Amino acid sequence: MASEKEIIKGCIRKSKKYQKLLFDKYAPVLLPLCMRYSHNRATAEDILQEGFMKIFDNLKKFRYEGSLEGWMKRIMVNTALNHYRANLKHFYHKDVEDYSESIPSQDTISDNLEVQDILAVVQKLPPGYRSVFNMFDIEGYSHKEIAEKMGISENTSKTQLLKARKLLRKMLLDYEK
Repeated sequence: MASEKEIIKGCIRKSKKYQKLLFDKYAPVLLPLCMRYSHNRATAEDILQEGFMKIFDNLKKFRYEGSLEGWMKRIMVNTALNHYRANLKHFYHKDVEDYSESIPSQDTISDNLEVQDILAVVQKLPPGYRSVFNMFDIEGYSHKEIAEKMGISENTSKTQLLKARKLLRKMLLDYEK
Protein backbone atom coordinates (compact mmCIF):
# COMPACT_ATOMS: atom_id res chain seq x y z
CA MET A 1 0.00 0.00 0.00
CA ALA A 2 1.40 3.37 -1.01
CA SER A 3 1.99 6.03 1.63
CA GLU A 4 0.17 9.36 1.50
CA LYS A 5 3.38 11.10 0.34
CA GLU A 6 3.87 8.53 -2.43
CA ILE A 7 0.27 9.03 -3.56
CA ILE A 8 0.70 12.81 -3.58
CA LYS A 9 3.96 12.58 -5.54
CA GLY A 10 2.33 10.18 -8.01
CA CYS A 11 -0.61 12.54 -8.49
CA ILE A 12 1.78 15.46 -9.07
CA ARG A 13 3.39 13.34 -11.82
CA LYS A 14 -0.16 12.91 -13.21
CA SER A 15 -0.10 9.14 -12.71
CA LYS A 16 -3.61 7.75 -13.26
CA LYS A 17 -2.82 4.93 -10.83
CA TYR A 18 -2.08 7.34 -7.97
CA GLN A 19 -4.95 9.66 -8.88
CA LYS A 20 -7.28 6.66 -8.63
CA LEU A 21 -5.76 5.71 -5.26
CA LEU A 22 -6.33 9.24 -3.93
CA PHE A 23 -9.87 9.37 -5.32
CA ASP A 24 -10.79 5.93 -3.96
CA LYS A 25 -9.42 6.80 -0.53
CA TYR A 26 -11.06 10.21 -0.12
CA ALA A 27 -14.19 10.22 -2.31
CA PRO A 28 -16.22 8.39 0.38
CA VAL A 29 -15.27 11.16 2.84
CA LEU A 30 -15.76 14.08 0.45
CA LEU A 31 -19.00 13.04 -1.28
CA PRO A 32 -21.11 13.51 1.89
CA LEU A 33 -19.59 16.99 2.23
CA CYS A 34 -20.64 17.76 -1.36
CA MET A 35 -24.11 16.32 -0.66
CA ARG A 36 -24.56 18.84 2.15
CA TYR A 37 -24.09 21.69 -0.32
CA SER A 38 -26.21 20.33 -3.15
CA HIS A 39 -29.85 19.55 -3.74
CA ASN A 40 -29.29 16.04 -5.14
CA ARG A 41 -26.68 13.32 -5.55
CA ALA A 42 -25.97 14.05 -9.22
CA THR A 43 -25.05 17.65 -8.42
CA ALA A 44 -22.93 16.48 -5.49
CA GLU A 45 -21.07 14.08 -7.78
CA ASP A 46 -20.45 16.92 -10.26
CA ILE A 47 -19.03 19.04 -7.44
CA LEU A 48 -16.90 16.10 -6.28
CA GLN A 49 -15.46 15.58 -9.77
CA GLU A 50 -14.76 19.28 -10.23
CA GLY A 51 -13.20 19.43 -6.77
CA PHE A 52 -10.91 16.49 -7.48
CA MET A 53 -9.76 18.16 -10.68
CA LYS A 54 -8.78 21.19 -8.61
CA ILE A 55 -7.09 18.95 -6.04
CA PHE A 56 -5.03 17.21 -8.73
CA ASP A 57 -4.09 20.57 -10.27
CA ASN A 58 -3.05 22.05 -6.92
CA LEU A 59 -1.44 19.14 -5.06
CA LYS A 60 1.98 20.60 -5.81
CA LYS A 61 0.96 23.51 -3.54
CA PHE A 62 0.13 21.23 -0.58
CA ARG A 63 2.69 22.07 2.13
CA TYR A 64 2.17 19.10 4.49
CA GLU A 65 1.10 21.60 7.16
CA GLY A 66 -2.02 20.03 8.57
CA SER A 67 -3.87 17.08 7.15
CA LEU A 68 -4.33 16.35 3.47
CA GLU A 69 -7.98 15.55 4.17
CA GLY A 70 -8.56 18.97 5.74
CA TRP A 71 -6.86 20.68 2.80
CA MET A 72 -9.02 18.71 0.36
CA LYS A 73 -12.20 19.51 2.31
CA ARG A 74 -11.48 23.23 1.98
CA ILE A 75 -11.14 22.82 -1.79
CA MET A 76 -14.44 20.90 -1.92
CA VAL A 77 -16.26 23.55 0.14
CA ASN A 78 -14.91 26.29 -2.13
CA THR A 79 -15.89 24.27 -5.20
CA ALA A 80 -19.40 23.79 -3.81
CA LEU A 81 -19.72 27.51 -3.08
CA ASN A 82 -18.49 28.39 -6.57
CA HIS A 83 -21.07 25.99 -7.99
CA TYR A 84 -23.76 27.64 -5.87
CA ARG A 85 -22.79 31.13 -7.03
CA ALA A 86 -22.54 30.07 -10.67
CA ASN A 87 -26.01 28.50 -10.58
CA LEU A 88 -27.73 30.98 -8.29
CA LYS A 89 -29.97 32.26 -11.08
CA HIS A 90 -31.39 28.75 -11.55
CA PHE A 91 -32.51 28.27 -7.95
CA TYR A 92 -36.08 28.92 -6.97
CA HIS A 93 -36.09 31.50 -4.20
CA LYS A 94 -38.75 31.59 -1.55
CA ASP A 95 -39.32 34.63 0.55
CA VAL A 96 -38.09 34.34 4.13
CA GLU A 97 -41.62 34.98 5.33
CA ASP A 98 -42.66 31.69 3.70
CA TYR A 99 -40.69 29.97 6.44
CA SER A 100 -41.53 32.21 9.36
CA GLU A 101 -44.00 29.97 11.19
CA SER A 102 -43.15 29.82 14.86
CA ILE A 103 -41.99 26.54 16.28
CA PRO A 104 -43.25 25.57 19.73
CA SER A 105 -40.29 25.09 22.05
CA GLN A 106 -41.74 21.93 23.61
CA ASP A 107 -41.51 20.07 20.30
CA THR A 108 -38.48 17.84 20.18
CA ILE A 109 -36.91 15.87 17.43
CA SER A 110 -36.68 12.19 18.24
CA ASP A 111 -33.51 10.17 18.19
CA ASN A 112 -35.05 7.83 15.60
CA LEU A 113 -33.91 9.86 12.60
CA GLU A 114 -31.11 8.35 10.55
CA VAL A 115 -28.26 10.40 9.13
CA GLN A 116 -29.72 9.94 5.64
CA ASP A 117 -33.04 11.39 6.83
CA ILE A 118 -31.37 14.47 8.27
CA LEU A 119 -29.21 14.93 5.15
CA ALA A 120 -32.31 14.69 2.97
CA VAL A 121 -33.97 17.46 5.00
CA VAL A 122 -30.82 19.64 4.97
CA GLN A 123 -30.75 19.33 1.18
CA LYS A 124 -34.26 20.81 1.04
CA LEU A 125 -33.14 24.05 2.72
CA PRO A 126 -32.99 27.04 0.37
CA PRO A 127 -29.48 27.16 -1.14
CA GLY A 128 -28.25 30.23 0.78
CA TYR A 129 -29.48 28.86 4.12
CA ARG A 130 -27.99 25.45 3.34
CA SER A 131 -24.58 26.92 2.51
CA VAL A 132 -24.38 29.09 5.63
CA PHE A 133 -25.64 26.25 7.84
CA ASN A 134 -23.08 23.81 6.43
CA MET A 135 -20.20 26.26 6.59
CA PHE A 136 -20.90 27.38 10.16
CA ASP A 137 -22.35 24.34 11.92
CA ILE A 138 -20.63 21.55 9.99
CA GLU A 139 -17.38 22.97 8.61
CA GLY A 140 -16.63 25.42 11.46
CA TYR A 141 -16.18 28.60 9.42
CA SER A 142 -16.66 31.93 11.22
CA HIS A 143 -19.35 34.36 10.08
CA LYS A 144 -16.57 36.64 8.81
CA GLU A 145 -15.14 33.83 6.63
CA ILE A 146 -18.62 32.90 5.37
CA ALA A 147 -19.33 36.52 4.50
CA GLU A 148 -16.09 36.80 2.53
CA LYS A 149 -16.55 33.51 0.67
CA MET A 150 -20.21 34.07 -0.18
CA GLY A 151 -20.04 37.82 -0.84
CA ILE A 152 -22.55 38.70 1.88
CA SER A 153 -22.33 40.69 5.12
CA GLU A 154 -21.56 39.06 8.47
CA ASN A 155 -25.03 40.04 9.69
CA THR A 156 -26.61 38.35 6.68
CA SER A 157 -24.63 35.22 7.51
CA LYS A 158 -25.84 35.30 11.12
CA THR A 159 -29.43 35.92 10.05
CA GLN A 160 -29.37 33.14 7.47
CA LEU A 161 -27.93 30.73 10.03
CA LEU A 162 -30.65 31.56 12.55
CA LYS A 163 -33.37 31.17 9.92
CA ALA A 164 -31.77 27.98 8.56
CA ARG A 165 -31.78 26.43 12.04
CA LYS A 166 -35.40 27.39 12.65
CA LEU A 167 -36.50 26.10 9.28
CA LEU A 168 -34.46 22.90 9.67
CA ARG A 169 -36.06 22.26 13.04
CA LYS A 170 -39.54 22.77 11.59
CA MET A 171 -38.77 20.58 8.58
CA LEU A 172 -37.39 17.80 10.80
CA LEU A 173 -40.48 17.93 13.02
CA ASP A 174 -42.72 17.80 9.92
CA TYR A 175 -40.60 14.97 8.48
CA GLU A 176 -41.16 12.86 11.59
CA LYS A 177 -44.93 13.29 11.44
